[in-house]
Amino acid sequence: MTVLPDPAATRAVLIGTSRYAHLERIPAVANNLSALAAALCAPRSWGLAPVHCTVIEDPTTAVEVLEAVRTAAEEATDTLLVYFAGHGLVEPRRGELFLGLTGSIPHRSYTGLPYGTLRDVVLDGRAARQVMLLDCCFSGRVLGFMSAAGAEAVISQVEIEGTYLLASVPDTSFALAPPGEPHTAFTGELLRLLREGVPGGPEFLDLDTVYAQVYAALRAKGRPLPQKRDRNTAGGLALTRNAAWIPPGFGPPPPPYDAAPVPEPAPRPYRHEPARTPPPPPPPYEPPLVPAPSADGHEPAPEPTRPSAVPPRPTWSPVALPSSAPAPSPNGVSPGRRRAVRYGLAGALFVALVAAGIPLATSWMKDDGSPEDRSGRQQSESSGTPAPGPIAGYDAAAKDVVNASKKKGGTLKFVSGSDADSWDPQRTYFGSIWNFSRYYARQLVTYAPKPGEKGTELVGDLAEKTAEVTDSGKTYTYTLRDGITWEDGTEITSKDIKYGIERIWATDPISGGPTYLQQVLDPGHTYKGPYKDTAKDKLGLKAIRTPDDKTIVFELPKPNGDFERMLAMPAGSPVKRDKDTGSKYQNKPFSSGPYRFGSYTPGKSLELIRNDKWNQSSDPVRTALPDRITVNFEDNAEVRAQALFSGTYDLDLTSTGLTDAALAQARNSRDLRARLDNPYTGGLLFAAFPRSVEPLQNLHCRKAVIYAADMENLRTAAGGTQSGAIAPHMLPPTIAGSDSSYDPYEKLDNNGKPDTAKAKQELAACGESNGFTTTIAVRNTRPAELAVAESLQSSLGKVGIDARIEQIDGNDYYETVGSPATVEKEGYGIVISRWLPDFPTGQGFLQPLVDSRFISQSANINLGELDDPTVDDLFDKAIAEQDPAKAEKDYRAANRRVSESAAYLPILFQKSTVWRGSRLTNVYASEPYGGLYDYVSLGVAT
Repeated sequence: MTVLPDPAATRAVLIGTSRYAHLERIPAVANNLSALAAALCAPRSWGLAPVHCTVIEDPTTAVEVLEAVRTAAEEATDTLLVYFAGHGLVEPRRGELFLGLTGSIPHRSYTGLPYGTLRDVVLDGRAARQVMLLDCCFSGRVLGFMSAAGAEAVISQVEIEGTYLLASVPDTSFALAPPGEPHTAFTGELLRLLREGVPGGPEFLDLDTVYAQVYAALRAKGRPLPQKRDRNTAGGLALTRNAAWIPPGFGPPPPPYDAAPVPEPAPRPYRHEPARTPPPPPPPYEPPLVPAPSADGHEPAPEPTRPSAVPPRPTWSPVALPSSAPAPSPNGVSPGRRRAVRYGLAGALFVALVAAGIPLATSWMKDDGSPEDRSGRQQSESSGTPAPGPIAGYDAAAKDVVNASKKKGGTLKFVSGSDADSWDPQRTYFGSIWNFSRYYARQLVTYAPKPGEKGTELVGDLAEKTAEVTDSGKTYTYTLRDGITWEDGTEITSKDIKYGIERIWATDPISGGPTYLQQVLDPGHTYKGPYKDTAKDKLGLKAIRTPDDKTIVFELPKPNGDFERMLAMPAGSPVKRDKDTGSKYQNKPFSSGPYRFGSYTPGKSLELIRNDKWNQSSDPVRTALPDRITVNFEDNAEVRAQALFSGTYDLDLTSTGLTDAALAQARNSRDLRARLDNPYTGGLLFAAFPRSVEPLQNLHCRKAVIYAADMENLRTAAGGTQSGAIAPHMLPPTIAGSDSSYDPYEKLDNNGKPDTAKAKQELAACGESNGFTTTIAVRNTRPAELAVAESLQSSLGKVGIDARIEQIDGNDYYETVGSPATVEKEGYGIVISRWLPDFPTGQGFLQPLVDSRFISQSANINLGELDDPTVDDLFDKAIAEQDPAKAEKDYRAANRRVSESAAYLPILFQKSTVWRGSRLTNVYASEPYGGLYDYVSLGVAT
């Protein structure tokens, strides 16, 4: 009878190298480790205790690995599993396989871990069964000499009597670390099989079954195919319990394993390779004899190397021969341990070729089924009718309302990794808290409760409608609604609104929060705030008048077309003067909204309860469906992720609740994937070229960097298609003035590939035909940004630009790169950064990055040090404009001028991945709040 290993007597050692000093980086390896560890520790898989699963990420020495493996080998008496992912090195004379470590050097195999030594340590252990999984490369593309015959020699080395060998040694036409996917291709399919199982298959999946299913899945996607060699009956070893197994008589059979939730299109052609349409997947034991013709009539690129033996039929097939693993001895170890292990071994070795690294990776089509326009904005395929159920499919809430409902009741449950920066509406600068604070803080105007672009419209909130604007855009007058009340039932007046806004000036005893209103209303900062106000009513700010309790008037020194968007921030909320407790106000703000503070324990939990003095008739924005809203703070990321999956919480407050491993788990599960949304954040990932650093003060040298950049590989390094869309210019699609047709450096036309010919032309034009040397500055606390820097470094090297990477401590990063003097002294010619808007216009997003008046000697935001009077004038014109369409025209012109200056390399219009709990109703992503769900519209199914 096929059984799983005894978890108490089983050990696993998972080894992976994703970062290399001298080889190309493989970011997916880190994801492989965490996901495989989670799979092995899952109760329905092996059920290993976490302490029995050792993870070694980015090892630096062979001893570090071998000691961990020896310890596990001595402890395990049932099964020992050893996994490695990373680069493989081959010793050219003897053909010996070495596993890549962080310091491994090409052509110097002695800098790696000898496979033979690792194998000996494994075989010297006490376990009756050993499983070895290797997902590594030893391709000719990496080493420059490896032939098919040489690959066969390496494969032969790792064969042992009783082993089960799967090896992928095709040519390097296609990468096995596909862009946009969290795992290497082979391990990704293996993980998917472990999680989803084989519908219609047996209760336990043995190695022959695993091989057949992984082979079929890879073939269906047109990816390199594994090769199999086995000895004796090793193929009958149970690797996992079948997650899709249904006992006889329990309902109809589910769809077959290879019926993926979303059809996966063929890979994009690499560079000038003709596009290929892969044939329909045949049964895994019948590989095609003739490659399919290409879509355009050209000869197709070579097929991946065919395995030496055809894949086996699944073991439950009527024509399959029965197979079982050798039984261990009663003690767990047979007499004559080394020899018995060799000839009684039920082990497995999976070898799969990983691409040479990010710059060599081939682009693959998106797998979410959603088309994008040229600017990357996804186009909705919905009819516009809200989905009837709580789960409407992947990315549904990024396009439309999911599970529309007016039903009240229940508790809406948030979880968060940290407490708010402040619950005081004037003092918070976290976007998620801006969103959440609308439960208890209202403003004169706010954003419309609508999905997508419609949500950027301003509507009246405490005010009856948006402002009456007079005096050429300098005077804004509002009339307040009837029935607006505080939580004690008293009326909210214009003076309460003025007092709340005045608190922005009070940097003592409170501090923090945005200062836009202060800058626009009192640019000279002549007012000192209400706590130092000598007026009896503490309402001495002259720029705001309150003729009566229902009217409030703002008088600006000069017009600003975005003024109402500044009022829509929480900083524009009213505060009742006799309830203002200064620095303690953040512990219990006095509510003007549908909920008020209940219990609050900083760092642990927060409860909002209904404000029974709030009038629905006075609030056209908030639906106030839940009876109660809770937030629990949990700093353990894995605990948060699993609690979201289990339904303990409905959503994450900051949208960062899923770890990389949890995201990978969700994307590889049909049920979990259907609850993910992938909205735009409104943010931009970019590289700045400071003008003070030679030779990048030269326009043509900057353009050389832009043309040389491989945008698709930069996106892969950042996290794949889910991390964002390739940015051809500086204005994300959610920002007014963005132009989807504008592609000045033909990044979209070239499918993100570099134009090395133009890069070299620009190098010649700037007098650096042989390239130049520069430094890329990047913070060390953001692995994705470091990966982007490494990818850019590789791209630039191909045109002769030698870019050294300097990692700067994240706590000091913006202080360092925000000092032009330091940037010039250290030679930071390229600075990696990202930027999010405070409000979705050119002023709120682009101006701080490119207006010369934002250059400062410290805390500099204009990292490119762009000093262009034309750009500055365009902003002055756009900001003074009251007609949004005319302002957008000026912002569009400013964006073009900035692009022509080549001051920045825009990389990605960023996206986030958000978890949508199954109980949520009225769910849709809100563009003004960085793609988070519109919190005040949410309800829960009860």
